[in-house]
Amino acid sequence: MRKKVPEPPSSEITSESLYLRRREFLKSAVLFTGTATGVGGGLQLLSGRPSGTDGGLPSAPGDAPKKKPRGPYDTDEAPTSYDDATTYNNFYEFGLDKGDPAENAHVLKPRPWTVVIDGEVNKPQTVDIDTLQSWFPLEDRVYRMRCVEAWSMVIPWMGFPLAGLLRRVEPTGKAKYVAFTTLKDPKQMPGQRTSVLEWPYVEGLRLDEALNPLTMLAVGLYGRVLPNQNGAPLRLVVPWKYGFKGIKSIVRITLTEQQPPTTWSRSNPREYGFFANVNPEVDHPRWSQATERRIGELRRRPTLPFNGYAEQVASLYSGLDLRRNF
Repeated sequence: MRKKVPEPPSSEITSESLYLRRREFLKSAVLFTGTATGVGGGLQLLSGRPSGTDGGLPSAPGDAPKKKPRGPYDTDEAPTSYDDATTYNNFYEFGLDKGDPAENAHVLKPRPWTVVIDGEVNKPQTVDIDTLQSWFPLEDRVYRMRCVEAWSMVIPWMGFPLAGLLRRVEPTGKAKYVAFTTLKDPKQMPGQRTSVLEWPYVEGLRLDEALNPLTMLAVGLYGRVLPNQNGAPLRLVVPWKYGFKGIKSIVRITLTEQQPPTTWSRSNPREYGFFANVNPEVDHPRWSQATERRIGELRRRPTLPFNGYAEQVASLYSGLDLRRNF
């Protein structure tokens, strides 16, 4: 059993005006050069002050713009506090306890960084993260996030739809699935020196899931560059699935004809299926999934089918037994 971390008081929930402060990120996030010098310069542009003054993360910009209208994919629920979202994490590459990633992930170097997109595509690519990011306008998406461990958050992400990247590389007629791979580097990721999981971490989606408008690749949260412990510089966000599907620190995206193996379903297929859709009617073998503990709240709340996104995604699984294909 993991150590029990006390819940933060509800008073710590970030105000709406704070998480909307994103002006500097949108102006500057694509201006990294992919070199050590460029990282420092990029952080200076993002934060409006010299880098290194705040642990390598840009500060929240000073003046909030007018309230941004709710987007078509946004939840109207109050976001989890930035502190909680960045210190209560599962990222086993940096340790097993929730606070370990925030403590240990500073050793990860998210620049320079390249991503390989290959497999069943007509235009395979090996691309620098900043070039990749410059291909798409960044979007704000406020999503619910439900962990398989029955706790949840609401996180304002910044990124772009995965569909745009996949269409750019032109999937072949054989492409049925998309596989994702995390960096494997035990020097930077001390948790990989253990055998708690088989490394590198891998995940996968069906192609139609990957092309769904909700599916995104995130490069930031709360208007700031994505912290290392949250999966810098690039992570997957699939809000209707349990959080372990949201693979972090991605270095490869491969389109395949066959369903790819995934880390948790390979490690324990009885408890972690390939689909991992949030389903309150299918319990984990060791706990109920009917309710969840929202970080920052005192009482448990009911869990919604597909984490509240059934209207957008339920049709993807028409005819599929969601109990057997969990």
